Amino acid sequence: MSRRYVRQAALLTATGVLAGTMVAQPSAFAASHRRALARHVLLISVDGLHQSDLAWYVARHPESALARLVGGGVEYTHAKTTTPSDSFPGMVAQATGGGPGTTGVYYDDTYNAALLPAGTTTCKGAEPGVEVDLTEGLDKNQASIDAGQGLTGLPDSILSMTGDPTSLIDSSKLPVSPRTCEPVYPHSYLKVNTVFEVARDAGLRTAWSDKHAAYEILNGPSGTGIQDLFTPEINSDALGYPAGNDWTKDNQATEQYDGYKVKAVLNEIDGYDHSRNHKVGTPAIFGLNLQSVSTAQKLPTSDGLKGGYTAKNVPGPLLAKNLDFVDARIGALTSEIAERHLAGSTTIILSAKHGQSPTDPAALTRIDDGPLLDGLNAAWRKLHPAAGNLVAHSVDDDAMLLWLTDRSKAATEFAKTYLLARSGTGTDINAAPKAFTRGGLSKVYAGSAAARFFHVEAGDARVPDLFGLAQYGVVYTGGTKKIAEHGGAHSDDLDVPLIVSGASVPDGVRDSTGVRTTQIAPTILSLLGLDPRSLEAVREEHTTTLPVR
Repeated sequence: MSRRYVRQAALLTATGVLAGTMVAQPSAFAASHRRALARHVLLISVDGLHQSDLAWYVARHPESALARLVGGGVEYTHAKTTTPSDSFPGMVAQATGGGPGTTGVYYDDTYNAALLPAGTTTCKGAEPGVEVDLTEGLDKNQASIDAGQGLTGLPDSILSMTGDPTSLIDSSKLPVSPRTCEPVYPHSYLKVNTVFEVARDAGLRTAWSDKHAAYEILNGPSGTGIQDLFTPEINSDALGYPAGNDWTKDNQATEQYDGYKVKAVLNEIDGYDHSRNHKVGTPAIFGLNLQSVSTAQKLPTSDGLKGGYTAKNVPGPLLAKNLDFVDARIGALTSEIAERHLAGSTTIILSAKHGQSPTDPAALTRIDDGPLLDGLNAAWRKLHPAAGNLVAHSVDDDAMLLWLTDRSKAATEFAKTYLLARSGTGTDINAAPKAFTRGGLSKVYAGSAAARFFHVEAGDARVPDLFGLAQYGVVYTGGTKKIAEHGGAHSDDLDVPLIVSGASVPDGVRDSTGVRTTQIAPTILSLLGLDPRSLEAVREEHTTTLPVR
């Protein structure tokens, strides 16, 4: 383990880089009661944020809230998120301490070979195999930011949204258990418990804010882990913006959306529920997910500014603007903590569910995956005239996950061989033609190899039959509206920031140890004086706490 400690005198006067170590003034909330257990842990996940983005920003803004957060705690400079690097396995990992093979969550939209199709009422003899949708598609009303609750005065009234989003899920869209013949809600789909459940069992208060009602999965199998779960729907119609656009299609809209969640957490810091209607006390575990950095990385342009990066790891104007936005919101949260005299009892953890790839605009190759999969199905049917399509379900961002109707070795190897033999033409960053080979893939795990990659038994009902790692820069999309994605295993997907700052944590430590975001969950419990081994995934994967002390 390599650690650099920055003396307090240096922290107070730093304006840049000293001896290869970025130093910054510790924030007010991180100034006292280092050795006492934390009473509150605030977890902030900034979708898309890379460690390189954080380093770039802090170097240019040494007096920023992000710099003070770094200066007031431990910064892990070699942290990695899950593979696949999607929001759902990424967030579930932070809450459970386990990766996809342990949690059973591989992506936000997957397939399960053992569950029954939605709407099944006669389960005996029913044919298994169904899509498991953990996206906005589960909402009672996907078009509304309240997911169908029926609030008036939206979006301004969104803080009145329920803290129990389970009630906003349309059960007719859920897969059905062959054992109970009942719909399987997201929380009961999760195979292991969460930090929220452990905290509840200890009599502590919990809260969280995220982007879909389906994030009620974080409640854990008990269904009761989070007492106040605020989930405004990000893929709903963005009121006040062009018709047909959701909150991710315009970066200013994403900032407005993120602002609602920040306001909810500010209310919780003040001791209220997210709506500020009920005085309940500041939660022991709480936090939020921010989306504006992610859309600034994905959108080619927005609000008259160019999105993404101007060169490798160099944020362009839209992304730089959103780093300022995130910095200001983190500043608001830390200031509120200090104002409420919670600085000595609150630890903040900053990380990301995933990064975004590519950070080098010259590397971008957009490939339409539709023709690739159509060709695969046609080639399979040609050899097997009595068979239907080979692909049962696919998820392709900057990785390729396929679930097949035939899970035999012959079928999985056929799919692998076919895809790696494909070449064609995609588009580059300027929408000009750009050739691709090998289906845009660098490596493919098929059948039992895919199961081994995820440390599960071959034939597992949830594991993809094919997991393809894309070549650097490849994004699977049929248009030119995206210049980055996530899901893969490149450093741009995986290398996320990880900072633990505030109560019970030393100041100004930069740690180059290789760590993983799964370690956030046991660390949260340890900071609160709870047993990390209360987490089932921690016991199964032997996940350790972060070396914060």
